[in-house]
Parts: sequence; C-alpha cells; structure tokens
Amino acid sequence: MFSFRRRADAVITKFLQAQSQLDFTYCETGATAATPPADYVVDHTRVGLGTGDQVFARAKQGLAGWKQFDLGWLHAFPATAPIRSGEVVAVVARAWGVWSMNAARIVYVVDEPRRFGFAYGTLPGHVERGEERFLVEIGDDGAVWYDIKAFSRPRHILTKLGYPFVRRLQLRFGRESAAAMRRFVNATTERDSWIG
Repeated sequence: MFSFRRRADAVITKFLQAQSQLDFTYCETGATAATPPADYVVDHTRVGLGTGDQVFARAKQGLAGWKQFDLGWLHAFPATAPIRSGEVVAVVARAWGVWSMNAARIVYVVDEPRRFGFAYGTLPGHVERGEERFLVEIGDDGAVWYDIKAFSRPRHILTKLGYPFVRRLQLRFGRESAAAMRRFVNATTERDSWIG
C-alpha cells in the first residue's frame, strides 16, 4: 500500500485487522529456520553486539520491543506488538517521498536459553513475498550476535519495476537495523553501569 503521506494509526490498525484474516503470500513458511528456498533473493546480516549476559538480556529486550525497526524512515506498527506466533504487524516506511505500509505475520518464535527471536512472513498487503528472521544469540564465549536472515522476491508491480531501488532499501535496512540494535544495547548497558 503506497501513499504520499503517512497513514493515520487508525487506518493502519484497520489495515492490519483486514490482513489478519488472510493467508501468507508464499508457501515456504518457516524456511528461515533452515535453508531458504533457492528461487528467492537471500539476505543475511550478522553483527556482534558485545559480550556477556547483560548484553544478551538487553538484546532480547530490544527485539521484543521492535527496536531493530527504530530507523527514522521505517518503523513497526504497533511498536507494542507482542512477539508471538500469529501476531500481525505493519512495517511502515518512507523512501523517495513515498510511504508504504506492508503487512506481515509472525511465523515462529525462538525462545531458548541462548537464542531469542522470531520470523515474520508476508501477507497480501505487502509489496514483497517472503520471510525475515530476527535473532539474538549468545555463544559459549559470551559473544552476543544479532542475526537477520531473509528471503524475498517482488510481488507488487511497482516493486518489480523499481527492483534496483528496492534492493538498495533491503540492504540499507540490514545495515541500519544492526546499527539500531547496537545503539539500543550500548545505551542501556552504559546506563545500567552508571546506575549499578
């Protein structure tokens, strides 16, 4: 859904209510948990966030609060959506003067002692077709990682026509999402070290 101005929250809420009744636009649901399908473009971003249990706890908090979407030009709606299978969210973005509103549903959640995250898949109100997984994990050495894995292909005619620009936005999202997670983790762990 494209427009030249940001839609009001009530409009986005109504859009999500309608989308929640619809099926995924792809049949490979859950494939980000293993090997993505071969006939999609695959993106993978992995960055270190720091070391230790406190960093891991903050990273989990960041993902649960959709902080990886706090990019200025892009955000998740509602920002308070719980991380649970079946939850429907909108990714609202502004690029080149045009706003887009894209619907996705959480496919699965990872909630393990050393890994936390989720994947969402596209619904008919999304300009792409595919799935994206957001994961934080702590290794045996205490290193904490933020990992995004996505597979996608264009679905909307404008996305197909402007695919080089879409690819730039997808790669930009990976970089900036990683930076947003680093900022969130560093800001909260630095604040806690002053308090503690």
